[in-house]
Amino acid sequence: MKPISLLFCGLVGGTLFLIVQTAGRIDPPPSPPETIDAPSVDASAERIDRWLQRRWTQEDITPAAVADDLIVYRRLSLALHGTIPSLEEIRRFMDDDAPRRLDRWLLHMLQDDRFADYFSERLVRMLVGNEEGPFLIFRRDRLRDWMADQLRADRPWSETAEQLIAGDGLWTEEGHANFLTAAFIDDEQGLDENKLAGKTVRAFLGQRMDCAQCHDHFFADWKQTDFQGLAAFYGQARVTPGGVIDRKEEEGQPVVYRVFEPGDTTGQIVEPAVPFHEEWCPSSGTRRRRLAAWIVHPDNRRFRRAIANRVWGLLFGRPWHEPVDDIPDPGDAIDLLDVLAEEFAAHNDSLHRLIRMIARSRAFRMRSDVPGISAERYAVLEKHHAVFPLVRLRPEQVIGAMVQAAGIMTIDQNSHLLTRIIRFTSESDFMQQYGELPEDELLPQTGTIPQALLRMNGPFTRELTRAELLQSAGQILSWSPSDDAVVENCFLTCLTRLPTDSERQEFLTLLQDASAEKPDETAAEARKAVVEDLFWMLFNSVEFSWNH
Repeated sequence: MKPISLLFCGLVGGTLFLIVQTAGRIDPPPSPPETIDAPSVDASAERIDRWLQRRWTQEDITPAAVADDLIVYRRLSLALHGTIPSLEEIRRFMDDDAPRRLDRWLLHMLQDDRFADYFSERLVRMLVGNEEGPFLIFRRDRLRDWMADQLRADRPWSETAEQLIAGDGLWTEEGHANFLTAAFIDDEQGLDENKLAGKTVRAFLGQRMDCAQCHDHFFADWKQTDFQGLAAFYGQARVTPGGVIDRKEEEGQPVVYRVFEPGDTTGQIVEPAVPFHEEWCPSSGTRRRRLAAWIVHPDNRRFRRAIANRVWGLLFGRPWHEPVDDIPDPGDAIDLLDVLAEEFAAHNDSLHRLIRMIARSRAFRMRSDVPGISAERYAVLEKHHAVFPLVRLRPEQVIGAMVQAAGIMTIDQNSHLLTRIIRFTSESDFMQQYGELPEDELLPQTGTIPQALLRMNGPFTRELTRAELLQSAGQILSWSPSDDAVVENCFLTCLTRLPTDSERQEFLTLLQDASAEKPDETAAEARKAVVEDLFWMLFNSVEFSWNH
């Protein structure tokens, strides 16, 4: 080979090596705390456990057994980061033998920027759905970034809600303002007060009153006048070149909210009014600030029950009460949502702590299978939350898991720019083909044949399962010290669990048979084919696409 060719090959090889070595992380990954202060979290989790145990005793139910730590770790990663843990993280987790491993790693995950980035999108969907809104004055990315900042700082949920409902500012600078500008119609009509009223009650009170816009609710106590009174709180909000503001006067005339009947050009003035407990609503302040104060009032059980039900749903894949935004009115008896809400309120409306106490509960750490029982009996356990619910992963979790499984190192905010670009483009392309979930992403979902075919035969699967040096399949095959380690690392990377004895033996035999091929080049290709087939099988297994 000519010297120039050797030099070129050397440069290419060196570049590839540097990419492989640096595309994982720029900085070493942080470690979880060695100790945590958790007595109050334990006490809150015990309240959850006691409430559930009473229900199980009444129904003569024996709950499922406690799940393996790796299973719970995977659940937490999917719920909080939208992806599975990397092989790098899994090995560190397995090597951690200090007390309260899961609790310390959960705290570590909440402090990771991936939590704020992923969970903020889940909350933004609750607020404005999955629509992009009016292009010029709605910046979804600004709302999401603002929400991520609230989560990083663990600001009280009540403060976050107040700022969303009552905050002023320019939508490009004050991210919270986009909650209002998402309801902008046009320059003539301004904001859609009806849309804002419906969204506010759904998002912050967990109840649907949309149909009361036109008539009294058929199945609830909401009256049309209730809806109109709440919409009137947004009647003075205006979108101006300087941002969202409230105006009491325009052109020398008081700003009022009117409702119009068909054919009526004058309209009827409607004053702001709340549907219950008027004493919670202040008599002074802007209309939106008064509404926000009423929403987050300490005695308003609906407010904290709503976010407790939402967070429970995001952790389990299924809310305590379905639909997540149509919870019945609070009753005299204390139910589980009240237990969660009381503990939430007692600790400064902290979402971090709400997540920690739910994740610490027995309900979250149970297995999703109960050997030896009938389907009918399993359905009874599911109904009474005595088994961890099996729920399909959301689309962004599926591709997030596939992309992460294609690399042995953690893909996060500290990853090399090249890695982050590849992840972003892969996820965007996959989501377009796989399909987004509807606005209410916690409704039960069924998989489709096109989705299954995309996972089996799509370009993403082909590329992400190749046993090449830049992919985890190739790195595992090249760097694992033994065939046994190859099989083990493949299962950990894709499913966050060790292989069973039969699975281990099956693929050990295939690798050993491939190694017996002659010449060596043929054996190497045969071994690559075995690992690629193993990755493909794991990607398309039921375990991979469910939360178990």
